[in-house]
This record gives sequence, C-alpha cells and structure tokens, in this order.
Amino acid sequence: MKHVGTKRRHWFLKVELVILVCLACFWAFKSGDVDIDGVKAGVRSANTPATTQADPLPADRYFDGVLKKAKGGDADAQHSLGSMYSIGIFAPQNDKEAVKWTTKAAEQGHAGAQHNLGLMYNNGQGMPQNYKEAVKWYTKAAEQGVANAQGNLGLMYKNGQGVPQNYKEAVKWFTKIAEQGDAKAQYNLGVMYNNGQGVPQNYKEAAKWTTKAAEQGHASAQHNLGLMYKNGQGMSQNYKEAVKWYTKAAEQGVAYAQHNLGLMYYNGQGVPQDYTEAVKWFTKAAEQGNADAQCNLGWMYESGQGVLQDYKEAVKWFTKAAEQGYANAQRSLGVMYYNGQGVPQDYTEAVKWFTKAAEQGNADAQCNLGLMYENGQGVIADYIEAYKWFLMAAASGNENAMSNKSMLQEKLTSYQIAEAQRLAKEFKPRAAKTVE
Repeated sequence: MKHVGTKRRHWFLKVELVILVCLACFWAFKSGDVDIDGVKAGVRSANTPATTQADPLPADRYFDGVLKKAKGGDADAQHSLGSMYSIGIFAPQNDKEAVKWTTKAAEQGHAGAQHNLGLMYNNGQGMPQNYKEAVKWYTKAAEQGVANAQGNLGLMYKNGQGVPQNYKEAVKWFTKIAEQGDAKAQYNLGVMYNNGQGVPQNYKEAAKWTTKAAEQGHASAQHNLGLMYKNGQGMSQNYKEAVKWYTKAAEQGVAYAQHNLGLMYYNGQGVPQDYTEAVKWFTKAAEQGNADAQCNLGWMYESGQGVLQDYKEAVKWFTKAAEQGYANAQRSLGVMYYNGQGVPQDYTEAVKWFTKAAEQGNADAQCNLGLMYENGQGVIADYIEAYKWFLMAAASGNENAMSNKSMLQEKLTSYQIAEAQRLAKEFKPRAAKTVE
C-alpha cells in the first residue's frame, strides 16, 4: 500500500540560512536620529568654540542666543537651530523650520547640516521625499569627511536610490567609513565581499570585515561570522566558534542566529546535542516570525523531541510557517490534515497545502499530491494529474514517487501517459516566498 506522509523528511541539516543580503539603513535614516551636534543638554557644536560658563543657560535664553546667531548668518547656529526644531529640543518640533535652518547652514558648507539635509530629503521630513536631493547633500557632506554621510551615500549607491545602482561606488564609500572603525560599514563591506558586489568575491576579505564588525558587537555581523565558521567560508571550519558567534547574536535577538543556534544544538555541532536547547532557540526565533524556526519547532512538537509530543502545537507552528509560503511547512501541514493529527482529518485541506508546496517544487508534496489524485481523496480522481505529479517528484529523486509512478503507469493508456508528460514538461514552479 501507498501512504501519504509515511516518509517524513526533517530538513534540519538543510535549512541553513545564507548570509544576509539586505543592507539595512544604518546611518540615521530615521528622522529622530538626525545628528544634532551640540543641542542636547546645552552641549555645543563640535565646530563652536566652548566658552567658560558657571551654570547652564536656561532653555529659553539658550534658544534665543542660538536664534540670534542663526539670524546673523552663523552656520553653526543655523545647524543647531535646525536640529532643535527637528527633534523638539529647546523649541517645539517643527519640520519646516528644521528644513529652513538646516538648508541655510548647508548652503554655507556646514558638513553636519549637509548630512542632515540629506536625511531630511531621504525621509521626506518637512519636504517631499527626494532621493536625488538626498544624494546631492550626502555627497557634499561625505566629501568633507562626515562618516555618517559616507555610510548613507554608500547605501544610496547600493540600493540605487537617487542614483543608478553602483556597487563599486557603494564599496568605495563603505570602505572610507569602515576604515575609520564604523561597525555598520564594516558589516556592509563584509556582505559586499561575500556576494561579490562591486568587488571580486573574496571570502577572506568578507571574513575580515565581518570579524571587525562582530567584535564591536554588531549583531548581524556576529550572526554572519557564525555562519562563516559553520561553513568554513573564508576561514577554517570551526563549529565551536560558530556556536560562540551565533550565541552572541542570538542573545541580541537576531532571529536568524537563534534559529541557527537551535540547529547546532539539534545536530550536536560545537555543543553536546541537546533537543531542549534546540527547542528553546527555535521558539525564540519562531516567536519573531522566522519561518524556518516555526517549521522546525513544529517538527519538534510532532516528534516529541525536547518537548512533550503535542500535535496541536505542531499544527500551530506549521500553520504559521505555511502561511508565510514556506514549502516544507505547507507539506507537513498537509500531512497533519491527512492523518487527522492535531486537527480533524480533512482531505480537502490536505490537498490545499500539498498543492501549495508542490507548486513550489517540493518533491515530497508532489508525491503526496499525486497520491491524492490517484485515490480521489479531497479531489476528483484524475490519473493524468496523479501521474504528472509523480513524474515531477521522481525527477527530483523522490523514491516513493518513482515507485508510485511505475505502479500507476500500468493503469494508463499511452495517450494518458503522453498527456501527463506534456503537463509535467510545461509546469513551472512558483517562486518560493522570501522569508525573513
């Protein structure tokens, strides 16, 4: 007899996350993070000479003094006044006034104001969003050596915002700030070398810059460094070091690291095998929405590894991952509905989830779906459709599908076989959803 779900493939060894390729906007791309050079608590601009003062001025007198200087054309005062209005310190928050005074300072060549004006254009703060203007002002500040502007300009070139996408320019600007010790730039530069973007792919250089960022506590760099040690990429493979860096990132809440740390405990790599610890870290990542972890946690509950066996919990986590488009979870959820584990038995639901996974190219799901069509479970029996799915699963090396195909072939006419082969040939898998 042929059974749906008799062969469960647990993909713990295969669900390995690749180096993060999304470069986050690290250098104050939020309006609240505008550089304020000397506004907080009466601290003066780095460009303004300090004066001896027994007691801080009251807020209103301090503001009036800055306003007077700003109106007199003092660029430092204009920059500080723009920052005050931007974040609502010593003055009511007012984006339009912030833009007005920041622009005045920027047009006088004030580097900090030029960077902040770039941020305002980038975020549409007090004006319509305009990436080209953002790039213009970032460039002016970057050429004066403002590190944050260099980082942001690198991101604009990396993402093609306001300028044609240009990885070489991105690398150029990331390098300038990375060499000054900026962890975010070091991380991004590591990613660029890892992916061969703007530079020849070089895993050793990737490891070098990733290490520098990780040692400064950059969480995503710590995760990536763990992955490099795990795979022996740019350095000798070392599971203990992988666990060390995964742990640092996981403790900072990086879901990818939490999931990968769970895998290390599950497989006993770099640490003694410990299913309970694996469940702990899978749970942390799963609760953040990580689909890999949600699926793996479902398998732990289904099999009773590290937790008491609980089919309802397994269904819960399979469902969360399946709804994100994760094919392995969709197939597993189909099996639960087929067998009535954790949910009432429902062949129609089983077909639904097998289909979603099968259409993404999941061979196990394709085999299961073929059986549903052959037996008329949850769908009208259709030997041509069944044979089509067996063909595709068999082509991926699924042994059950190979066997099922051979047995079903005896029931088919040459026309039915040819039709199924045509359908299989025309089939194009749906792109798997990217899961973060």
